[in-house]
Amino acid sequence: MPPAKEAHGTEMTHPVGIALGSIAVGVVVLGVKFLAYAVTGSVALYSDALESIVNVGAATAALVALRISARPADARHPFGHQKAEYFSAVLEGVLIVVAALSILREAYSGILAPRPLDAPVLGLLINGLGTAINAAWAAVLLRTGRRWRSPALVADGQHLFTDVLTSGGVLVGVVLVAVTGWLVLDPLIAALVALNILWTGWRLVRASVGGLMDEAPPADVMAEIRRIVAEQATGALEVHDLRTRHAGRVTFIEFHLVVPGDMKVAEAHDICDRIEAALEREVHDTEVSIHVEPEHKAKHHGVPVISYRAEA
Repeated sequence: MPPAKEAHGTEMTHPVGIALGSIAVGVVVLGVKFLAYAVTGSVALYSDALESIVNVGAATAALVALRISARPADARHPFGHQKAEYFSAVLEGVLIVVAALSILREAYSGILAPRPLDAPVLGLLINGLGTAINAAWAAVLLRTGRRWRSPALVADGQHLFTDVLTSGGVLVGVVLVAVTGWLVLDPLIAALVALNILWTGWRLVRASVGGLMDEAPPADVMAEIRRIVAEQATGALEVHDLRTRHAGRVTFIEFHLVVPGDMKVAEAHDICDRIEAALEREVHDTEVSIHVEPEHKAKHHGVPVISYRAEA
């Protein structure tokens, strides 16, 4: 659960620092994995190293996106800049696909002309070090990204975690090549890694496009929003046309609130304030728009206001 907001700039300091850390970690792991490839000449380890280039590029894109999304709303962007994070995640998915195609090309060459591995034990130890660093940092990214509801950091963490899993598979495969002497296993493993990376890239792009297309929050979040509105709308007659969408960390919520025709404006305003405060307290990072209507505008469906026991 993210801490209460104090200042917009302070709130984003930690995620931006994490993104900077991702670049540094990515550069270190890139060097380590390419060293493992240089020592062994393994196509599988080459595929692992090539994905580390994607990690560095993705971390850089995430940093830029986080800085842009932290900007406050302005005249040209009245709803803020939070969607910039989705562009970062889409770019990461595209980079993953490009890397996978490059790996498949190298794997195809290796299958046509398999070659023996040089110093496999040393290469495995070096690559294992890089994998351990990635595993630790993936945990940091996922924990921080979910805490701060940052699509860019979560996407980066998911990609890095997938990299850890594929690296483990590569290490097992290279061990099998060294033990059995079946040289063709090396490029075959690289091809499997590439296919797994392609699947990861597709999932990232799909999730990010959903955000760009104003996809609604998950069902559990929607249920929580409906519960809060129903509990806090005491004094109103009906809530209908409830719509929500995600934009980065922010959840936009809008609906129509039907009140008795003789209710004073101040009383209706108090109900709106109560609902907005509850949503911000329990859902976090919300932008709420409420359209107040007189009772003849009621549609007799939507969110039941608890005090009136209206039928949904």
